[in-house]
Amino acid sequence: MKSALLNIQSLLLLATTLLQSHYATSRIPIIHSYPHLSLSVKDYGATGTGLQYDTVSIQSAIDDCSSAFFLHRRRCLVKFPPGKYLTATLYLKTGVTLNISENATVLGGTRLEDYPEKQDRWYVVVAEDAADVGITGGGEINGQGLEFVKRFDERKNVMVSWNETGACLGDECRPRLVGFIGCRNVRVWDVSFNEPAYWCLHVVRCQNTSIHDVSIYGDFNSPNNDGIDIEDSNNTLITRCVIDTGDDAICPKTYTGPIYNLTATDCWIKTKSSAIKLGSASSYAFKHLIFDNITIVESHRGLGLQIRDGGNVSDITFSNINITTRYYDPSWWGRAEPIYVTTCPRDSNSKAGSISNLQFINITSVSENGVFLSGSKGGILSDLKFVNVNLTYKRWTNYTDGLVDYRPGCQGLVNHSTTAGFVMEHIDGLVFENVNMRWSKEKTGLWNIPLDFRPSTVNNVSLLHFYSGLYRGENKDVEYF
Repeated sequence: MKSALLNIQSLLLLATTLLQSHYATSRIPIIHSYPHLSLSVKDYGATGTGLQYDTVSIQSAIDDCSSAFFLHRRRCLVKFPPGKYLTATLYLKTGVTLNISENATVLGGTRLEDYPEKQDRWYVVVAEDAADVGITGGGEINGQGLEFVKRFDERKNVMVSWNETGACLGDECRPRLVGFIGCRNVRVWDVSFNEPAYWCLHVVRCQNTSIHDVSIYGDFNSPNNDGIDIEDSNNTLITRCVIDTGDDAICPKTYTGPIYNLTATDCWIKTKSSAIKLGSASSYAFKHLIFDNITIVESHRGLGLQIRDGGNVSDITFSNINITTRYYDPSWWGRAEPIYVTTCPRDSNSKAGSISNLQFINITSVSENGVFLSGSKGGILSDLKFVNVNLTYKRWTNYTDGLVDYRPGCQGLVNHSTTAGFVMEHIDGLVFENVNMRWSKEKTGLWNIPLDFRPSTVNNVSLLHFYSGLYRGENKDVEYF
């Protein structure tokens, strides 16, 4: 009997302990076990007419949402019902996601006074030193970039620049669209970013960023309207994005620190500049970058590396990529190269960086120019590999041929007189495996050198199943020589 009582008392004690434990832990909010809080900008007085500024109302909703996050430990949505919301700079804060619904547009202001005093904070929406922030909802953020065009030009639009007011220097003094600076756990998805006046989506010194199911559209004739610029940031994923813009589409840069672990997959790109470009800002390392399953359409340049400031590049893979490139105009960097890999000092005060362990696997291209691989005396290209690569060269525009483009800086535009399948210099370690190069029959005279290199600067080359011949037509009949 005594033993039974002890057992009952033990069970009661255990039950009491468990209940106390449950009661204690139930008072500690677990973010993912509760629905998101949500606040509507309309409840804060936003008109949504697009005719008057709704900045104060929207910012008040963001501020309260962030306060609620810290109070309840639950992420908070700031909702934009259908309408147009004209605004000066909005400051996105910790714990807040902007939920811009379908048929809702956030319109960036076009006045200098709509933006902060410091030029590097000129964004329509910016988050700084924030965590757990995002933008979604199916709607749009629009920078009204066409309002910044001083003169429309099919070659390259002439843009309004606020340097005329003394607010900045140079000719790129226009506001960016969206920026995340020094943030953690950023997620941008199911949203459109349109008509930036300058760069579109700018990720700076951030950790753990996810960008997916985003569409970006910028005017095709406007300079500097980059799609996604990843700067000094680590652990970044870009997937299922559509980018149609006038300048570089996906552009990793290193100004103040390295870039590690960037993956971009399943994207569609059209641009008047480079579809993917590392640099030209390249003071620090680029390492462990993967670009896979990407379609590049009628772009001025396909895959580009412009290392100009001493940073080193290593362990980069481009795979399963379909490319078409064409000439647009010499005023834009690029000569329709499907692949462009360069290192050279930007100027006399710079040093060359290096590029190593670079792989191109399962690449198909139709282009008006060949592949350009150019290291420099102080920045050798090493251990480059091309595996299962199909290159078709044919001309369908009438721009001047035979120019090699080293810009920015370096040698500028150089008359090379001939057009080659591969132009190569300052390389140590180059492997071709199952590379098929086809030449257009219509202008055969332009294509007279499959491999153009100076042996004194190109060493340790391996060719396994390398083919070069005339392209006869869509039946893919190739006459090899």
